[in-house]
Amino acid sequence: MNLHRRAFSTGLLCLPLAQALPAQAQSADVWPAQRAWDALNADDIRMIDVRARAEWAATGVAAQAWPISMHENRFSDRLFAARDLAGERQIALICATGGRSGYIQRSLRKAGYTGFIDVSEGMLGSDLGAGWIAAGLPVVPLDDALAALPPALL
Repeated sequence: MNLHRRAFSTGLLCLPLAQALPAQAQSADVWPAQRAWDALNADDIRMIDVRARAEWAATGVAAQAWPISMHENRFSDRLFAARDLAGERQIALICATGGRSGYIQRSLRKAGYTGFIDVSEGMLGSDLGAGWIAAGLPVVPLDDALAALPPALL
């Protein structure tokens, strides 16, 4: 594992502290749910839902998103495999309310990685917007989302 990946992986251990920090202001790498959906439909981005399996089971997974939980083993390896599969496309990260996805995106940027977007209103909404579900954007059942995962991300 290279130094950047090690720093990123180590940074994930500090997640509870990061969730207490104020939300990041809207920027070019922080998108609303609708923009992420439009980009997914245009095949301009890939998206990863970083929530836990219980959350996916409760709400479904955003249509076309890859469910790769930050709470499971090999998250960093799977995240970078997804980055490789995305090619030139950016990777949007989504969680419930933007705390975890924002933290991951900022940690990646700090470690020198670009091309990651935070869908900071999340699936359930935040101060930045109503969220994927309230916006009426499509979701799929967990089993369908898992079945659609490329083999390299398993």
